[in-house]
Amino acid sequence: MLSFRGASKRGMATVAALTKDSQVNMNLLEKSTFIQYKKQLENVNIVKERLGRPLTYAEKVLYGHLDDPHGQDIERGVSYLKLRPDRVACQDATAQMAILQFMSAGMPSVATPTTVHCDHLIQAQKEGPADLARAIDLNKEVYDFLASACAKYNIGFWKPGSGIIHQIVLENYAFPGNLLIGTDSHTPNAGGLGQLAIGVGGADAVDVMAGLPWELKAPKIIGVKLTGKMSGWTSPKDIILKLAGITTVKGGTGAIVEYFGEGVNTFSCTGMATICNMGAEIGATTSVFPFNNSMVDYLNATGRGQIAEFAKVYQKEYLSADAGAEYDQVIEIDLNTLEPHVNGPFTPDLATPVSKMKEVAVEKDWPLDVRVGLIGSCTNSSYEDMSRAASIIKDAEAHGLSAKALFTVTPGSEQVRATIARDGQLKTFQEFGGKVLANACGPCIGQWDRQDIKKGEKNTIVSSFNRNFTARNDGNTATHAFVASPEMVVAYAISGDLRFNPLTDKLKGADGKEFLLAAPHGDGLPAKGYDADCKD
Repeated sequence: MLSFRGASKRGMATVAALTKDSQVNMNLLEKSTFIQYKKQLENVNIVKERLGRPLTYAEKVLYGHLDDPHGQDIERGVSYLKLRPDRVACQDATAQMAILQFMSAGMPSVATPTTVHCDHLIQAQKEGPADLARAIDLNKEVYDFLASACAKYNIGFWKPGSGIIHQIVLENYAFPGNLLIGTDSHTPNAGGLGQLAIGVGGADAVDVMAGLPWELKAPKIIGVKLTGKMSGWTSPKDIILKLAGITTVKGGTGAIVEYFGEGVNTFSCTGMATICNMGAEIGATTSVFPFNNSMVDYLNATGRGQIAEFAKVYQKEYLSADAGAEYDQVIEIDLNTLEPHVNGPFTPDLATPVSKMKEVAVEKDWPLDVRVGLIGSCTNSSYEDMSRAASIIKDAEAHGLSAKALFTVTPGSEQVRATIARDGQLKTFQEFGGKVLANACGPCIGQWDRQDIKKGEKNTIVSSFNRNFTARNDGNTATHAFVASPEMVVAYAISGDLRFNPLTDKLKGADGKEFLLAAPHGDGLPAKGYDADCKD
């Protein structure tokens, strides 16, 4: 059985069946992609003829996967669609029961390509290697069961330390126009690569693993029109933070959020993934971006260039919305005027522009002393996130400053960790005083043995995670957890003050002179390519 790690071509090993020949499997995936696009477009054309109207991109992907495109009743918000997903992904906490249920089907192998990812059971206590070793020892029975069951039923197994499920899916399995279900709420992360990726319960996953159609109430479609272009301290994370403030945590319920407009083509694929990931915080069924050049760049960088070429052929007919497609609701966000946001505490939809944070924080009596800054997680651990964050640290260090708050880094995958180790960002974080945690969920899901405060102590933390409900991260109901971009988290870690606005507020360097932090900068993709030789 293959024990997968971060390299993309090796990660492609479950297309139809697992073998030891990764190149054979890559070729299978490419052929399978072409066949899928052809079949899905046929289904879409059947539905378009039946409905007599243009379709949004999300609708095309959904209807392209209908079990019965000729007979399926289709009405947004009313009909229940029977769909045929292309892939299933499970994290280790939910995979245990799902596999046990699948066993009762008596099948020799899963009917739909499936992977299991060991990312939820690793507690952040000291640092990455030590925490990983401890988790492997404590959870040995679980990991042994999952590994052996995956080997038996032809399921891809990503061992502890490989990375977080959503980052692994993005790097290895996601591609435009595909339909994936995953047993985790932030599965929509893959929407950044044009995939409809939907979080489900274990029972739904088992149905698809067993070859049964999957049922979903036909979602309404919320269109988010992006205009202009971001600059300076503003990042893709601020788009979803702003949107959460507009819609609230329930505004996306029963709907797919589909992004469109010229602004879509102005930032990276991993930035789009960040936005789709956190769409779960507004209750959306999933979120998705249409196929574009940033996706081509990312597919090429992760060893899937042939898929990008196929996608270009189908871009107009299948991988984008039809002209005149109608949305149930349209929200417009001007990227030219969008500023960094900080959301929280206790809910991800309490959105505050950084320019207002100073007065709001004082008015609300939030603890102003930032105790911990945490970057990474499945939401914001891309190469771009890490390189932009590191650029701010280098600027601060050039003025003789170090972090005033505790600082942690959670790489999303071993591939990202190895690449930023090679390119120097990891060393920058460590010299800054950062603690590099395991490639796992960690503090984002409450797997954090926090020791710097006592339970009940009122305090503030700022993270680049996605969810910040009461006691979510550290089990302390008095912790005021705020969500922001990695860039803003680093700025808060340097200043140690929740009122700090890096766009306007100056810091005092070691020489006593005041200065403004330079706006963050970094590469969307590594110039030397991803480290394909990251350790097993």
